[in-house]
Amino acid sequence: MALPFIPSDAGLLALQAAVVAAPRAMPRPAWLRRLHGRGWGLVPIGSIVVVVFAIRYVSDTATGLTWLALIAVPLLAAAALGWAARGSRTWAALLVLPLFLLAWLDKTSLVGEASGALLSALSCVTLGVLLAAVTPTPWLKAGIVLMAAADTWLVVSDLLQAPNAALVAAHPPAGLPQLQSELFGTVSMGYGDLFVAGLLGAVLAAQWRRQWQAAVLTFAIAAVFDLLFLVISELPATVPVALALLITEGWQRVNAASRRRRPSMRADAIPRQAR
Repeated sequence: MALPFIPSDAGLLALQAAVVAAPRAMPRPAWLRRLHGRGWGLVPIGSIVVVVFAIRYVSDTATGLTWLALIAVPLLAAAALGWAARGSRTWAALLVLPLFLLAWLDKTSLVGEASGALLSALSCVTLGVLLAAVTPTPWLKAGIVLMAAADTWLVVSDLLQAPNAALVAAHPPAGLPQLQSELFGTVSMGYGDLFVAGLLGAVLAAQWRRQWQAAVLTFAIAAVFDLLFLVISELPATVPVALALLITEGWQRVNAASRRRRPSMRADAIPRQAR
């Protein structure tokens, strides 16, 4: 549906920031502890590089990903509403049904587009929580930065545009919703742009204040970053998320160093008294 660029872009940027704020901290289940390992830190960069080159060189990859998204996204979204997101309730998983129906039956309206984008966003919350549960935190943070670097390289080298267009153009039958990418008004966003936001939120979920700050930073940085749309037509939307991570990490280190340098009052430091 036609909608001016600014409200369209603001809507998707707000959704991306909300995905950062949504994951909740939770105990790691025993079955996930057995899968714990550093290799999972390669999933973020692999999710973009492998997919892009598979679409370019392996036929029907875009169609397969469309079917995968159609099946997996609603299930993962239900898991977010019932388990992985802050404020989740078991009964809330049923809200996926009306969202899916709106995304399917009313997909040409803003409500339908918003419903499809929300389903994708919720699924990324679950993916972020699951990946954070099996990946050492430093490795997952590195994975977020590497994913943004790879995304930038693919955009700058003009390797992303054609595969992305093929993925966006892939349609499931019977007019079923396209959940492999997000469209709202006149702006589209890749699934990976929400996935990386879910990873950042899950990494910081145990520190609610930092998680909220990262969400606000993501929105603010992305809003400034998107001014580049005035001169170019495609941007790596993973970059604001990675920058938000780097800024929050840097700020935390500066605060920690400041606290270490700050002179502390000692119990044995008795002030001089007048006689």
